[in-house]
Amino acid sequence: MFRIRKARGRGQFDHGWLRTAHTFSFADYFDPEQMGFRSLRVMNEDHVAPGQGFGTHPHRDMEIVTCVLEGELEHRDSLGNGAVLRPGEFQRMTAGSGIRHSEFNPSTTTPVHLYQIWLTPRAKGLPPSYDQRLFPQEERQGRLRLVASPDGTDQSLKIEQDTRIYLSQLRAGEAITYPLKPDRHAWLQVLRGNVVAGAIALEAGDGLAVSDENALAFSTTSEAEVMLFDLN
Repeated sequence: MFRIRKARGRGQFDHGWLRTAHTFSFADYFDPEQMGFRSLRVMNEDHVAPGQGFGTHPHRDMEIVTCVLEGELEHRDSLGNGAVLRPGEFQRMTAGSGIRHSEFNPSTTTPVHLYQIWLTPRAKGLPPSYDQRLFPQEERQGRLRLVASPDGTDQSLKIEQDTRIYLSQLRAGEAITYPLKPDRHAWLQVLRGNVVAGAIALEAGDGLAVSDENALAFSTTSEAEVMLFDLN
């Protein structure tokens, strides 16, 4: 079973310093039909203006992962972490029992384009933590590169949920088939370009929920970038 979430149907807001699109209900956007998929709770695509960002604010009991597509994002948090996230890097943060953080575009000229995703954790009150890692393009080209998992397999980042997250970049004509185990589900998010999953044409910003299938196959006739979630 496939369910499409079109980019144009997302909750979209322009705050001047921030242009954002919410796949699921978030902040001022509420749709009772779009409250998440499995443990996937938030899927936000953000464009942050130069010199702007999200001031220090708290989170708890959520797994937060961030992927920058263009530009740079500077992170600081109450654990003392400070880092700059660039394209090809993937960030994860366990908010757990409580963490405060800020995300800022340090450039004075270039916007930052990113995805921020929240997943419900396996348990409440976990110790907060943070990590980020570079996954070079050659590791993602034409294949699914595991970037986050519950056990840190294949040098992926460890997240506190039974979810595996993959990134892939595709050239024209490349195709991928991902097998799904029984009782597992998938979400395919198109980050850039266009892909075809089965007979379903997907554009940048589109999402595809997959349940009760034994595999997900997708291909592209042009360059594209996708994020795939394997969910319980």
